[in-house]
Amino acid sequence: MSDAKRAGDRPIKVELKAGETYAYCTCGQSSNQPFCDGAHRGSEFRPQIFKADKDGARFLCSCKSTGNAPFCDGSHSQ
Repeated sequence: MSDAKRAGDRPIKVELKAGETYAYCTCGQSSNQPFCDGAHRGSEFRPQIFKADKDGARFLCSCKSTGNAPFCDGSHSQ
């Protein structure tokens, strides 16, 4: 599998709603970071679908190197 494009150097703060389903961009090409906009079409990448477990702010990964996708684990600083 190819490496994802690094979409940023810092996590992206988003407001999530409990029970809502989201599509996290794994390719780094989306213009709607950190969410998928379909820019991966024609590649081996697919969005990571996840459901929010609670309401509130969360920090999603933009460097695409996290070991805890879609959530930031600080990999961008290494």
